[in-house]
Amino acid sequence: MFVKNNLPASEARLIIVLIFALLAPSCGRRTDNTSPSRSPGKNELISVNSYLVEKDRERIIGYINRKNLQMKETPSGLWYMISEQGTGEFFKDKDKITFDYECTLLDGTLCYTSESLGPKSIILGTTAIEPGLNEGLRMLKPGGKALFILPPFLAWGLHGDDNKIPPRAVVVYNINVLK
Repeated sequence: MFVKNNLPASEARLIIVLIFALLAPSCGRRTDNTSPSRSPGKNELISVNSYLVEKDRERIIGYINRKNLQMKETPSGLWYMISEQGTGEFFKDKDKITFDYECTLLDGTLCYTSESLGPKSIILGTTAIEPGLNEGLRMLKPGGKALFILPPFLAWGLHGDDNKIPPRAVVVYNINVLK
């Protein structure tokens, strides 16, 4: 089915010629995605990533100082404060863990809580959870309580969770292991 347009034939021909003029130079040309003029190089990406990691770390330290918290940092970049270690053995892969939690952003925005969603049950090392939370739970024993601060690369990363956690968000977890 043809749609009648209101353009004079000369203008329609001009538009078609312009479209071909814009597209023609790219026809037959190979695209080289490794070309430095087309995308940032490895060193530039490393530099930007290092800058973002350092800025996130500064934001976390500012939060810790404002809240007067006594926290430690792991080599991976997870910040933690264990208020109760719990008893028994430390959690390890394939242990089933049930815990109450409160998940917020650095500005205090509440994202998720076991009060509204119920306690979370996972099998450590197999259930898909944030890498920082996976690391933090391994520091606890049954009955343990802790505060974890996850930088974006240990939380939901560049994309967020497509719900309540925005892209590149630092996430704060209050954890109370039930069993």
